[in-house]
Amino acid sequence: MVKLGMQTKSTPIIIEHQENITWFRLNNPSRLNALNSQMIQIMTDGINEALQKKIKLLIFSGEGRAFSSGFDLSNLQNESDADLLYRFVKIEELLQMIYKLPISSLALVHGKCFGAGADIVSACQHRIASPETTFRMPGLQFGIVLGTRRLSRLVGRKNAINFLESSRIFNSDEALKSGFLTCICEANNWKSKIKEISLEAFNLNYESKSKLMSETLDDKDLDNDLAALVRSASKPGLVKRIRKFVDTQVKNK
Repeated sequence: MVKLGMQTKSTPIIIEHQENITWFRLNNPSRLNALNSQMIQIMTDGINEALQKKIKLLIFSGEGRAFSSGFDLSNLQNESDADLLYRFVKIEELLQMIYKLPISSLALVHGKCFGAGADIVSACQHRIASPETTFRMPGLQFGIVLGTRRLSRLVGRKNAINFLESSRIFNSDEALKSGFLTCICEANNWKSKIKEISLEAFNLNYESKSKLMSETLDDKDLDNDLAALVRSASKPGLVKRIRKFVDTQVKNK
């Protein structure tokens, strides 16, 4: 676990506890905050620490030019199928942890928000993006089923198929219209939005809020979500499929 006193400007996730708020700042800007194993573990540990402190609001944001470009694919030559399968499982476990939070959660999004980064956003209760933000979820292009059912619950089956079938890029306006976002707001106005959401999040005590969140949560299919991911990722040739996808993206730039 990365303790607050151990954090530096190079820590890939900056965690700040401020009264009843814990803020997670993705801090790997040279990679557009692509999510690696260390970042996933730091967020998992940080969320557990926040819950122990009975924090009432978690905020996720990204440093630099983007919220997150998704799953970190920079070291494929040194990865085995088993390594990647384990990393995808850890990401799904993190996403389920965020989705099941007994407290409020807020994603503040700008720039590119792709892949697993978009899945983090979709798992949050409040989802605010600046107008220029773009989204994309390309996992099915290399056979990975990650967060698909949660996305369908959020935006409806028709929109989920539309976003995932072609893995096309969609903008903030379309994200808001579909329900993927709850608000579009310029980044310089985020402070007022945080204050507004904080007032709601702090209205109930921790125990009452926890009961509210658990009793209104549709979590009956979470084990199936994990199983679907494992089945898709355990198909032989995962590294090869992802490498082919990456090469195609490079050629099409």
